[in-house]
Amino acid sequence: MSEQYKEHTYEMIRVPETMGVRFFTQEDTGSYCPNHWHDAIEIVCLVKGELDVTVESAAFHVEEGQCFLVNSCVIHSTKCTSSNTGIVLQIPVDFIKLYLPEVEQLKFVLKDPCEEPVERTKLMRFKETLLQMQVVNEIRPEGYILRFNSLLFEILFQLYHNFSVKIFRADLSRRERDLNRLNQVLNYIARNYTRPIPLKEIAQVAFLESGYFCRFFKKHMGLTFLEYQNEVRLSHIYQDLITTTDTLKCILERHGFTNYKLFCRMFRERFHGTPSQIRR
Repeated sequence: MSEQYKEHTYEMIRVPETMGVRFFTQEDTGSYCPNHWHDAIEIVCLVKGELDVTVESAAFHVEEGQCFLVNSCVIHSTKCTSSNTGIVLQIPVDFIKLYLPEVEQLKFVLKDPCEEPVERTKLMRFKETLLQMQVVNEIRPEGYILRFNSLLFEILFQLYHNFSVKIFRADLSRRERDLNRLNQVLNYIARNYTRPIPLKEIAQVAFLESGYFCRFFKKHMGLTFLEYQNEVRLSHIYQDLITTTDTLKCILERHGFTNYKLFCRMFRERFHGTPSQIRR
């Protein structure tokens, strides 16, 4: 989920000081957000519609009434091809560390739907708490921040006791270095995606030899550098198709997609229709 997502890289989560987290209800009329990550746990509960999510190359289809969770610094993408409404909660890791110092040794797992009765009850309670947060956030009665924060800590308590598993991350510092390097690369692509970027040029941004860079990028992103660049172009093209009346030729030229045959194949694979069908 993304509010008119522009940067397809590391997403900086800006939170109100009174809350410490970012919480909002979003109506998405259609979007495609290529791989990105943020230093926060992201929880989305769909109130209406559906959403396709890919987390580290694993694909999930989220339907109305379901929740999904993405752990911090985990690469993921989202695709909304029809209108949906969702509750979004983003909890920065630094905020959680104030109360759970060992959070980096935890992985949060939210399985929805869930068949096991006890786990299903825990999940229903979790969703009910999110819905209560939504009501408080929208109505905002006098002193609402007290109630909101009480529900927020209830969510954290449930996450810790009902949806977390301990893991051993001996390579945390290495992963952080890799993500910082990858962030520089993706930011460079975001600024220059409308033109062909030579492999040697982008490898220099990462301070890597070209061959090693290709392996590094594919390992972390799950697709090649060229494939990712085309995905970024595709996300902008999709947004322009559904929000403007510009011709397809004009939109393709604007975003640097020169191979029309490749574009048609990629577009149909991602959105299961032609540009004219999607626009209608």
